[in-house]
Amino acid sequence: MHQPYPVIHMRESFVIGLDHVQLAMPRGEEARAEDFYCGVLGFEMLPKPSHLAARGGCWFRSGSVQVHLGVERDFTPARKAHPGFLVRSLAVLQQQFETAGIDVVWDTQISGFQRFYAADPFGNRLEFMERINGLARH
Repeated sequence: MHQPYPVIHMRESFVIGLDHVQLAMPRGEEARAEDFYCGVLGFEMLPKPSHLAARGGCWFRSGSVQVHLGVERDFTPARKAHPGFLVRSLAVLQQQFETAGIDVVWDTQISGFQRFYAADPFGNRLEFMERINGLARH
């Protein structure tokens, strides 16, 4: 049976931001990851620290957003859990995906956002969200 955590009353949260999101990928697919994250989404590839580079995988950045892809031996894509990326134009991104032969799945609007889902080359679910009239805030 689940034991609840003790309640700690604090004045401030420990969490102050998000450094990166990590997704899994199969071994040896770094070139496909780069084609998608850099070529389709416009991220830049970051060098991994040398002590981590031997493990495989790759790191990407777009502005303050970082995505790290780590090699998982018995890889299974994340089909439900996903990062939600804020974008400038879903319409332009949808065209990018269509040009690359990638399907998008539009979802119902949530307060202040239009959004759709797409998968990276490994089947990981990614959500892309555009603020409507710049009003929404999470």
